[in-house]
Amino acid sequence: MGKGPFSFRRSASRRRQRKIVIPSESPPQPLLSPLGSAMIAGGGAISMTKVKKKAGGARLWMRFDRTGRTELVELDKNAIIRHAAIPARDLRILGPVFSQSSHILAREKAMVVNLEFIKAIVTAEDVLLLDPLRREVHPFVEHLRQQLRHKYQPKLSGPAGEQESEMQVSDGRQWLPVPESTEGLQSELPFEFQVLEIALEVVCTSLESSVEDLERDAYPVLDDLARNVSTKNLEHVRSLKSNVTRLLAQVQKVRDEIEHLLDDNEDMAQLYLTRKWLQNQQLDAHVGATPSNHPASIRQIGSKRSGSLVNFTFGEENDVEDLEMLLEAYFMQLDGSRNKILSVREYIDDTEDYVNIQLDNHRNELIQLQLTLIIASFAISIENLLAGTFGMNIPCSLYEVQGLFWPFVCTTNAGSLILFLLIMAYARSIKLLGP
Repeated sequence: MGKGPFSFRRSASRRRQRKIVIPSESPPQPLLSPLGSAMIAGGGAISMTKVKKKAGGARLWMRFDRTGRTELVELDKNAIIRHAAIPARDLRILGPVFSQSSHILAREKAMVVNLEFIKAIVTAEDVLLLDPLRREVHPFVEHLRQQLRHKYQPKLSGPAGEQESEMQVSDGRQWLPVPESTEGLQSELPFEFQVLEIALEVVCTSLESSVEDLERDAYPVLDDLARNVSTKNLEHVRSLKSNVTRLLAQVQKVRDEIEHLLDDNEDMAQLYLTRKWLQNQQLDAHVGATPSNHPASIRQIGSKRSGSLVNFTFGEENDVEDLEMLLEAYFMQLDGSRNKILSVREYIDDTEDYVNIQLDNHRNELIQLQLTLIIASFAISIENLLAGTFGMNIPCSLYEVQGLFWPFVCTTNAGSLILFLLIMAYARSIKLLGP
């Protein structure tokens, strides 16, 4: 067979493919992007697109350490997961999908807090606060910074600070107390509970302020509606009911989350991050101090140490009194706010019932007026019937009688009036009409 018209194109296509494959002069060198993700040099538009996508996933966080020092950082999901050792699904709780929910989750090395506008990841060493530049988050940032500096900075000055600094070691990021210096931490709340307390205080204060504003605006609006049922007042009450429903849902979500923690001692025990961190530090310090050339002694001491740690853990797992008292205080505060909102809602329901009673009363009055007019129309229709009958062009001897017209008219009107009064009396006797 001869060469077809497409044989040349196939050979040319093969030649073009052979020309495209050109060995690179040097292997690509990996570069490190600012977010810690690997980028291949000379990778083309695809590699750059992936890097930009990862960079676009970074979000603004504010990091607090134990001394109250802060810094703004941009971290992506992978960096957060590595830092706090939390699963990726927990980051969804801090995202916009669950922005209207409230969660306090305990993980192995971190606590995920999502309370209204406060979204944070708390560890035994620091706090990562999401979206710290929002106006609602500003009181939490200031309060947390002031409290941490007030509690920890005085300990770093003077002779006591010098003694304490001698008992600190560095883990490459910040100076942390070793197990020998942990006696002072037992006299106050752990670091994570201090952060949780401030978060609950800010959220409860914000909700309480909203409840007070609601009470201040609700009662005058409802009183105006009770005095005058108008379209303007009804619109105000409709907006008020929307605010009550929204605020009640916010308070109820935070209250339910705290109640869920209070009902489960295991979840509360998991929130003691400092306790678990100190146990790990003590175990590491003890293992590091054991001589490495005595394996038998290591096993013996290690078994004793593990037994003491087990006893220590079991002895303190049920010791959740501090956290329980902390949560109960804010639970009672939220319960009080909830009761205030329910009182406002009950007042709204009572006002609506009162307005409905007024409208029903007006409706009954209109029905009675309509019934009265119907009875009057019936009585007058009898007179119209007689007048229509005599108004026909029919020969009648009564037309010839002189002086009969006016007595007939008066008698007809009197009969209609008597019929009207009789029907009205009957309607009142069976209570169709009011007295």
